[in-house]
Amino acid sequence: MKRAIFPGSFDPITLGHVDIINRALPLFDEIIIAVGKNADKTYMFSLEERIQFIKENYTNEPKIKVETYEGLTIDFCQKKDADFILRGLRNPADFEFEKAIAQTNRKLSKIETVFLLTSADTSFISSSIVRDVLRNGGDISVFVPKSVTSK
Repeated sequence: MKRAIFPGSFDPITLGHVDIINRALPLFDEIIIAVGKNADKTYMFSLEERIQFIKENYTNEPKIKVETYEGLTIDFCQKKDADFILRGLRNPADFEFEKAIAQTNRKLSKIETVFLLTSADTSFISSSIVRDVLRNGGDISVFVPKSVTSK
């Protein structure tokens, strides 16, 4: 089975994340969306809300699983018997950052990172921008799936 882990905080999940996940579905038998827990990070949405947003968006997709994890992503991959980490790239800065992580993960394990470029119409979207718009009373509905705005 070709299983990939798509790790992130998903605070909240955006249409950029959805774009990467949807385009990766034909590549893998299963994608585990791994919602990271980090005690040092302050989140806008609770862990339960973030999980619910994702599950609601993928309620009819049997290839998608949603789980939480903490610690090293490669340890979670090994625990879940996943050989791939899925990551999206929006710009050259993302590439440099993600490349270093992928090379480190590859040095520590046999897990490959698969990069997909975000679509042009979602490449500018980030969770931090969405949170900023939301904090300032703006409309985020054009940046996130309905599961986030229906709350």
